[in-house]
Amino acid sequence: MAQMTGGEALAKSLYREGVRVMFGLPGIQMYGIMSALRDEPGIRFITTRHEQATGYMADGYARAGGEGGFGTALVVPGPGLLNAAGALSTAYSASSPVLMISGQVQRDYIGSDVGMLHEVNDQMEAIKPITKFQRRALQVGDIPQAVHDAVLAMKTGRPRPVEIEIPPETLEEWGEAELLEASNPMRPAAPAKDVEKAVEMLASAKRPVIFAGGGVNLGDAQEELKEVAEFLQAGVVMTGEGKGAIDSRHPLAIGSALSPGSPTVEYLQTADVVLAVGSRLVRAGISPDQTIIQLDIDPDEIGRNYEAAHGLAGDAAATLRSVLGGLKASGSPRESTANTIGTVRDAADALAPETQPQGTILKSIRDNTPDDTLFISGMTQVGYYSRSHWKTYEPRSFITSSYSGNLGYAFPTGLGVKVAQPDKPVVITSGDGGFLYSSQELATAVQHDINAVVVVFNDNAYGNVSRDLDNMWGGTYGAELHNPDFVEMAEAYGVKGMKVDEVEKVGEAVADAIQLDRPVLIEVPVGRMPQPAMFRGSDPVK
Repeated sequence: MAQMTGGEALAKSLYREGVRVMFGLPGIQMYGIMSALRDEPGIRFITTRHEQATGYMADGYARAGGEGGFGTALVVPGPGLLNAAGALSTAYSASSPVLMISGQVQRDYIGSDVGMLHEVNDQMEAIKPITKFQRRALQVGDIPQAVHDAVLAMKTGRPRPVEIEIPPETLEEWGEAELLEASNPMRPAAPAKDVEKAVEMLASAKRPVIFAGGGVNLGDAQEELKEVAEFLQAGVVMTGEGKGAIDSRHPLAIGSALSPGSPTVEYLQTADVVLAVGSRLVRAGISPDQTIIQLDIDPDEIGRNYEAAHGLAGDAAATLRSVLGGLKASGSPRESTANTIGTVRDAADALAPETQPQGTILKSIRDNTPDDTLFISGMTQVGYYSRSHWKTYEPRSFITSSYSGNLGYAFPTGLGVKVAQPDKPVVITSGDGGFLYSSQELATAVQHDINAVVVVFNDNAYGNVSRDLDNMWGGTYGAELHNPDFVEMAEAYGVKGMKVDEVEKVGEAVADAIQLDRPVLIEVPVGRMPQPAMFRGSDPVK
């Protein structure tokens, strides 16, 4: 064991676990770790302007494949952690690996309810519903084990946020600590007998379809999924979080138009066997009487929504490799179904007519951006539309807020995505209302050279709410907004501001913004956007 401060034990342990970037907002209880991070050149610290951004940026960093495989955030206790809870909710719903490090009040006052600065009794209980693991480290020697166990829990099975909290004197005082080796959990394939049964079901299927969820991307199983699809000549349907599981241009890619009655859902319902990979199958459009093979790293998810599903509890990539080996041993690759799949895909694409502004905008951006563009679909009409109709060509390049549906998540999450992938274009879509949740992070983007492009659609309202109240509840109320001049606001922060008045020219502006290689805000004044019938009553599918 070596003598070190608690802050040093934390910084060194984080570095050993692969942390190279930390998003944080320091405060008085965190001075011990801040001084240690100052002396740890291997970890880049990005200061945010609100605690919510620490969690969102860590989430974006994790889902975009940042170094180390997970995102890390730092906040003060009490209000700091609670401010970050919305971001933890998004990460939890999206199965995103985020390590949240929180302060605590002084050791002797934990649970005393005497009114110490930032005191919230039972703060671990407060965030338990949106974290997979919680641990309090009270002594310097406890810190390495706490970090190791948290990262191991986060990487084992289904990835979700975890939290560690440490009192201030623990971070500041000296003590003996034994640094541990990095966590390296096993991710085994599903049991052989379950794989054999699945192979038998797929080999005898005449119209198999693959249903790809977010677990394909989180498990980096895209190549294995493509090989299974090509052997079976099975069309691939993708959820919003599953986009990028297979290139949208691949002959077997059907798409993500999963609203009731869409051509995608109609084709899915003709399958005699559905191989679902990494999806909870919520509102998936699969008929109750269809035969389902459900592959998931989390055994608790298997059968949750379709009780009769044949379960494959294991790592997506490893299990798909086993399935492919079994299929190859049982027969030959099937004849091409590309023509049939292409007809379904074209019919689904026709649901996004350019006569509607959402379709025009998405096509304009997609046509004018590189294939490797990472797209963050904000909680705005264009973002909703993109779940079904944005063409995704690479893995981990389409980010949603999953079932959490947090307004305001898009901009800070997109900044985290750009930190993870600094050499790729990052385009963030946001409404005016959602953007102002975290517009102050424009300062963070400038300070830390995070050169993302945010497109703000400005209708001076919470537009979706305003339209629905008008159309279905007798008139809008409480949804109109007074906004700043977004271009002038951007320029005041040192961000390049642009305005585009014609929706068909949004993509050209985005292309110009990407070339500037600096933070850019593009304001797009819009009127009320129509709600396509295909979206009414539909929810995101994971």
